[in-house]
Amino acid sequence: VRVAGMGRSVPWRGPAGLWVLLALGWAAGAAQEPCGAEGWAGDTGPPGAAFVAAASYRGPGNNDTRSNKALPILLWWSGSLFPHFPGDTERIDCPRGSCLVTRSRRAARHRRTKALIFYGTDFRAYEAPLPRLPHQTWALFHEESPMNNYVLSHPPGIQLFNYTATFRRESDYPLPLQWLPGAAYLRRPAVPLEHKDAWRRRGYAPLLYLQSHCDVPSDRDRYVRELMKYIQVDSYGKCLHNRDLPSERLRDTSTATTEDSEFMTFIARYKFHLALENAICDDYMTEKLWRPMHLGAVPVYRGSPTVRDWMPNNLSIILIDDFDSPQELAKYLDFLDKNGEEYLKYLEYKNVDGIKNQFLLESLERREWGVNDMTLPNYLNGFECFICDKENIRVKQEQEHKKSRGKIPAPRPRIAQYKHMGCPMPTPGFGSVEGLAEGDSWKEMWLQDYWQSLDQGEALTAMIHRNESHQGRFWDYMHEIFLKRTRQH
Repeated sequence: VRVAGMGRSVPWRGPAGLWVLLALGWAAGAAQEPCGAEGWAGDTGPPGAAFVAAASYRGPGNNDTRSNKALPILLWWSGSLFPHFPGDTERIDCPRGSCLVTRSRRAARHRRTKALIFYGTDFRAYEAPLPRLPHQTWALFHEESPMNNYVLSHPPGIQLFNYTATFRRESDYPLPLQWLPGAAYLRRPAVPLEHKDAWRRRGYAPLLYLQSHCDVPSDRDRYVRELMKYIQVDSYGKCLHNRDLPSERLRDTSTATTEDSEFMTFIARYKFHLALENAICDDYMTEKLWRPMHLGAVPVYRGSPTVRDWMPNNLSIILIDDFDSPQELAKYLDFLDKNGEEYLKYLEYKNVDGIKNQFLLESLERREWGVNDMTLPNYLNGFECFICDKENIRVKQEQEHKKSRGKIPAPRPRIAQYKHMGCPMPTPGFGSVEGLAEGDSWKEMWLQDYWQSLDQGEALTAMIHRNESHQGRFWDYMHEIFLKRTRQH
């Protein structure tokens, strides 16, 4: 592939080849002259007044005196996430310098557009902006389920990006506690045990299941269906439904997805909540985990394999995978249901000084963004400032490289690592893949999706390596990969 402005070809072989192209491209970017509207691609038109006189958005603040027309531009390629209203372009003032941020794709090919920010759920390999410009970094924001885009769980997919904000603690801007407002959220008093026992005597189950999103990669319904053979479970959602909520209002899905006081009061009466995430991945923890703990129910959990690292103490949740079978789990839950003193040990973290996990407390204290806290920035604003700071550092390093005529090395590009997402292949919620019936809908959907996502990441990487500019060729590349795999097997 030929790097723009470099006049030579670069061999591409995996991540190292991508590093070479980005390194040469960033060095080329350091040699480019500053530009204004004349730098826009001929078929896109000039940027217009917005890029010269954008309404000022004061973030943390700085002493950057540059005018808007001299600032690096960050483009939210996924415009629906653009965290500024009502305009399309804003100036942000971050700790290390200022930037213009925009959701106008007309800025995509501008020389000052230093970074494109993608939302993982919306990122589609076959719609990626091509050719990839070597002076631009790609930043990924993906706090949602890995099931939304398994392309990002394979090395060829995640290594398309330079910076990441994901639920993994290893990402550049980690968001593992995105669903936890703070330690105080966990300290809310639980419903007294005598009230929960009275609820049981009225015929309600010890265990609550509340899911309406069925057929997910974690295959949770298959496990719960087996568990139901051994212990009573009240299931109010569309999945494995066996009991109705007491009013039409509570049956409204929008009520169940908020912390509605009537709804929360109802589900807080249960001793245990089945808390199974829709996909399995390190540090992927949602309200399914934190909401029961807030209410004083004990989560019976399957999701993040690293969940213990984040728990308030050593006895606050029950992990499904600690038990050899659903039957063994049911026996233990029945034991706790009948032995209140043992059950209450799981709620001791709600006592004064009951949260013993310093890693959890320090992580909450250290994060710069808030959850439902108007006194702190949200993580979208936080991430764009993170990228702004990185790009301002890069601009300065490029300038120093240019002034030194190569004596000072060009900045080294950063490439995201597999562990920034790196979610494993889906497995059956109960039993083995080999034991599933022919034509099983879960197997046909999610295993195929997982491995096709690998092919899509490889196809897009190959297109970037070859400097392709026509998105329509994506499916030709996919066909080539399919034929290659067929020959290998």
